[in-house]
Amino acid sequence: MSNQRIGLVIKNEDHAQNKARELIRHIGDRCLIIDTQAPTPPPIPDDLICIVVLGGDGTFLSVARYIGDSNIPLMGIKFGEVGFLAETTEDLLCKRVDTVFKGDYFIQERSRLNIRVVRDGQCIVDEDVLNDAVINKAALSRLASCAVYLDETYLTTYRADGLIVATPTGSTAYSLAAGGPVVYPEVPSIILTPICPFTLTNRPLLIPDHTRVEISLKGSPEDMILTLDGQEGFDMATCDKIYIQKSRHSVKMLSFEPHSYFKVLKTRLHWSGGRS
Repeated sequence: MSNQRIGLVIKNEDHAQNKARELIRHIGDRCLIIDTQAPTPPPIPDDLICIVVLGGDGTFLSVARYIGDSNIPLMGIKFGEVGFLAETTEDLLCKRVDTVFKGDYFIQERSRLNIRVVRDGQCIVDEDVLNDAVINKAALSRLASCAVYLDETYLTTYRADGLIVATPTGSTAYSLAAGGPVVYPEVPSIILTPICPFTLTNRPLLIPDHTRVEISLKGSPEDMILTLDGQEGFDMATCDKIYIQKSRHSVKMLSFEPHSYFKVLKTRLHWSGGRS
């Protein structure tokens, strides 16, 4: 792997920029900076082992969108106390990159969801998400009414402030804040989490990841917004139908020790035995 490089995506903040300069001094021209926020982001070079993401979960999700259906693995670097998508802490950055060049790492695959919105017979949205798709009402609007069908079988109509459809990876994001369960990333599932439901018996639900979810917005959905991974939002219309199913394209993440997810989980949630 001596002729290979790593890509580097850097959040636009001083701490991340300083850490990037430290890494560049350490590995020199074996590092390629990638500007994923450019009007026309550059293609991914063939000689990259992985892309290192210096930033929070939001930056990581934006890079996951940038790579599309590419098989390039991602390596998140943790800054501060939050973030579930980064296993490596900033103080271990150079050491872990050296380990990457030696080829001493694991690959974890994280499932994504494909989100399609159909309006008047035309597909107006076709995107993959790593965390979640969220249907939210606008401020001060009435409850959202989301009729949900699983493999064309009617489940229920959620009357709530919104509805989250999440991957296992996204179980520790907005879904967790809304009362959803923590789901191990390798559990093949899709999570439905209503946000502040009007009916208290509408609880979070795990379904098999081979299920196709269809959502129709009832009532007056003109003030409803569909948000994908917290990165992009779309205004909903009365006739819109949202189709959600497991994507064919997963995201590959670098790991350096078995069962690292539980270590990250304990640390981020400050459980007994969790250390930063």
